[in-house]
Amino acid sequence: MNAIHESVQPKWPLDAETVYGALPTPFRLHADPRYSGKGVTIAVVDSGFYPHPDLTQPCNRIAAWVDTSQAAPQVRYFGPDETPAWPGWNAVADTQWHGTMTTCVAAGNGWLSQGLYRGLACDARLVLLKVKDTAGRISNASIARALGWLVENGVGLGIRVVNISLGGEPVSSLKGNPVDRAVANLIAQGVTVVVAAGNDGERKLVPPATAPDALTIGGLDDKNTYDQDEMRLWHSNYGRSDDDSPKPELVAPSIWVVAPILPLTPLAQEAEALFLRRAAGDSSGEARIAELKLVSAYYQHVDGTSFAAPLVASAVACLLEANPALTPDLVRDALMETAHWVPQAAPERQGTGTLEAGRAVALALCWRHGRPLWHSPRVDKSGIFYEFHDDQAQTLELYGSWDGWQKALPASQISAGVWQAEQPLLPPDRYVYKARMDGTRWLDDPANPKKEPDGFGGLNSVLVVPSSGAHSAQVDMTGGVKWPKATVRKL
Repeated sequence: MNAIHESVQPKWPLDAETVYGALPTPFRLHADPRYSGKGVTIAVVDSGFYPHPDLTQPCNRIAAWVDTSQAAPQVRYFGPDETPAWPGWNAVADTQWHGTMTTCVAAGNGWLSQGLYRGLACDARLVLLKVKDTAGRISNASIARALGWLVENGVGLGIRVVNISLGGEPVSSLKGNPVDRAVANLIAQGVTVVVAAGNDGERKLVPPATAPDALTIGGLDDKNTYDQDEMRLWHSNYGRSDDDSPKPELVAPSIWVVAPILPLTPLAQEAEALFLRRAAGDSSGEARIAELKLVSAYYQHVDGTSFAAPLVASAVACLLEANPALTPDLVRDALMETAHWVPQAAPERQGTGTLEAGRAVALALCWRHGRPLWHSPRVDKSGIFYEFHDDQAQTLELYGSWDGWQKALPASQISAGVWQAEQPLLPPDRYVYKARMDGTRWLDDPANPKKEPDGFGGLNSVLVVPSSGAHSAQVDMTGGVKWPKATVRKL
């Protein structure tokens, strides 16, 4: 962790001892920094919410709040210059905690951490749907009402993604339950629905995790590191949907996920006091900081598939920003085809593997440009080949450690938005590289999942050139990562 602490310190000048207990989400998911869910609206169905600064500052991104816990829904709409408020918004109630955290995991902008602990979809608009009633119950009827409200009103609000980080009531038969029917209606409207699998580690699912066309997300323990070989599955649920297809489709980090503390609560007050003591040189509160999983006075790390699901929902928003023509089926394909297989884990518990957000966006861009996703970089006997996708760039060039970052390797634009570069075969070694666009914008290779901190608050891509005996006609140069067969879509 020391390397990442040192690399982000110049960009986010915060006290490293206090805030770097968990990797920020964009780093751990290898996200493409060009995409942040801009122009996409995410609906979050959860127990309750608080208008957290990470969602309302510097401008409000909450477009609507809806309470479907009763038969007659209550609705409030808000503009970007308004301060959102709704009945009970300042109740400091436990029911607000879960939904606030899941929403910020997906779409918070890290306002209280100077942008460090932001979600991937930090520019997305939000619609918040409360489903827990005054007695503390979350019923299938309440969830179905929330989804039905989205079917009726979601198109007008521009909703493309729905996240559901909760489960309803067990049902005697999966066939035809109202929650799964409502999910199907949303998907028929072109809305991608992401749901949490549950946390018991058992072969059991309850609606909406049983919905065949929803993306059901299981849990992953990535050990809070960059080392993909260290990944292990978390104890999440698995099973079959109502059409007998296996669930989950994907897994995503469900531990060491950073989320905000609910303001005004006793925990928020205690966290602030603990960090004030630490700042004054008093170390007596360290054990309590660790016990509460605090990473700063405003954030803690949390666990559960409740937080794995919004990570995937935020990645979906970035996919749709990169390629608005994607349907829910194509979103599913992009995520599943680029997932990284978790070693030594049963297929029925991980689906196609763990979320690779940056590579999924790379595939969405390939489809937008009518090209297949390839292993990046690629090598054959004639050299090493790179491909980047950027519709805004006028020039693109690569720099790398192969020559001490001295000379630019120019890329040529072979078609609109598609750039390619090539170089002679390098001696066997481990290299890092990065692209520079228009002489100012730096970007690691989104299609290459192997990353390391660049020392300036960002990431470099890693290229491993094996010995000559390891070369074949075409070799994956990203360090042995297993990828599914590449595909091409014309949209």
